[in-house]
Amino acid sequence: MPRLRLSPLPVALRVGALAALLAGSIAGAFAESSSPSLLRPELYGDPKGPAARFQKAKTKDTRGDILSISTFQPASGAGTTGFDSSGKRKAKGKARSRAPKFVAGKDREKDKGRDQGSEKAKAQMPAAPPPPLPSPVSRYGSPDPNPYAPTRLAVPRPAGGVARKGASPYYVAPDPPPDAPPPRRRAIPDDTPFDPIGVQVGAFNFKPAIELSGGYDTNPARTQQATPSWYSVVAPELKFNSNWSRHEFTGDLRGSYYSYENLPTQNRPNLDGKLTGRIDVTRDTRVDLETKYLIGTDNPGSPNIQAGLAKLPIFQTFGGTAGLGHRSNRFDIAAKSGVDRTIYQDSTFTDGSTASNEDRNYNRYNAQLRGSYELTPGMKPFLEVGGDRRVHDLEVDFSGFRRNSDGRYVKGGTTFEFTRILTGDVAVGWLTRHYEDATLLSIKGLTFDASLTWAMSALTAAKLTAVTRADESRVPGVSGVFTREVTLQVDHAFRRWLLATGKLVYGNDDYVGSDRDDNRYSASAAITYKLTRDLWLKSEYRHDWLRSSVAGSNYDADVILFTLRAQR
Repeated sequence: MPRLRLSPLPVALRVGALAALLAGSIAGAFAESSSPSLLRPELYGDPKGPAARFQKAKTKDTRGDILSISTFQPASGAGTTGFDSSGKRKAKGKARSRAPKFVAGKDREKDKGRDQGSEKAKAQMPAAPPPPLPSPVSRYGSPDPNPYAPTRLAVPRPAGGVARKGASPYYVAPDPPPDAPPPRRRAIPDDTPFDPIGVQVGAFNFKPAIELSGGYDTNPARTQQATPSWYSVVAPELKFNSNWSRHEFTGDLRGSYYSYENLPTQNRPNLDGKLTGRIDVTRDTRVDLETKYLIGTDNPGSPNIQAGLAKLPIFQTFGGTAGLGHRSNRFDIAAKSGVDRTIYQDSTFTDGSTASNEDRNYNRYNAQLRGSYELTPGMKPFLEVGGDRRVHDLEVDFSGFRRNSDGRYVKGGTTFEFTRILTGDVAVGWLTRHYEDATLLSIKGLTFDASLTWAMSALTAAKLTAVTRADESRVPGVSGVFTREVTLQVDHAFRRWLLATGKLVYGNDDYVGSDRDDNRYSASAAITYKLTRDLWLKSEYRHDWLRSSVAGSNYDADVILFTLRAQR
């Protein structure tokens, strides 16, 4: 069978082409001997060959910094070329990676132009104000300036200060010059803009004040046969307190003098002064000190007042107490003891004669013990026991009675502080007083003491005070006066500078050893106009009346009062 033979010319052309191809491959291999060949058994293939399209290499700029890293994630068992030898089928409709591509060379110029256009579009958009940083709250309840804010803040531009259309209405404020004064702290709102601020002297704050009053009283002597009179009152006062980090020293001095135009026999002074101190021995142990000084007279209408007096006899009471207190966890215990003295001025009668009141002078020695437990931060129940002994200068008074006595009391209660709506304390107890003279009956009975403040609203507050005590008496056959008194006061602020006050008072005086029992009542309404911190105006109307079991002792009185108060 004849074979097919090619002519010599085609054979020569094919051999030449194959030789040229082999020569080019060998020359390229020698020129780039460091690059792996596509035919080498490499898992990733030749990064500069055709297989490089399966791998996204790291792109660098001219400085050698990495601009982007590929987000391509090969399948399990596959190399970076993307070849998957696991045989698993790929999920359809899977979203491709939208990572931005960064390239070098001429494409960088295109990207740069695109970025500039994007920045220009952003600049034309209105900028949102910077979010405010939370401000810490100071101990006074008002927000302090943010201590973590940077020195340069984005602040609004002033009106007409926008440089071009579409520019941001906010700009970065420049740093203040080195010699500029520090920025002023934001003022704290004052809840009591008309209250006195006092005078600071060293470590003490003094609050002086004086009241000048004038009015009309229909019954100054508080008797059944009324004699009306105009009257005036001068009432200075001084409060002060220390500002030490430890220990404390405070003072409260109040005085007044009543002067009646038509009834000078009722002119009388009044002074109530008290100084208190606390020495902090340790964090839990303290020493409490107190001293007092009182000047006054018997209340008008009292049976202790003698008939035919040219002026009311003045008494003085002065003394002090010292105590030691200790706090252990939630328990607090305090013990006090003290002594005070009461002396009376001689009585002066309208006929010019005088009479001694020496039998009314006495010394009082007292002691008390109080323990409390802080049940909750707003409630602290307590139990208190105490006693005193009264020793008169004369063993037997001018009426022939031995009035030295011993008193005992016990009471229990609690203090309140419910979110500052109800604050104060209330206590119920039992009191007894025995006299050396067997003919004088003992005083004993239930006691009620309270001092509560109820903030009914932001403008209205109610105050309840109650006190029970056993007072001395000079009436023959009367052991003493067992007195209970309750006061309810309501304050309402129409404005911060306009305050209305209503007050109701009830008192019961039981003259132990006699049939006399007095019920005292008082109702008043007042209004205060606060012109400034230093100047107030007051006006008050009060009606007082007494109903007694003894005939001829009842009385009624109406009082009108206008007051100018100056304070600092």
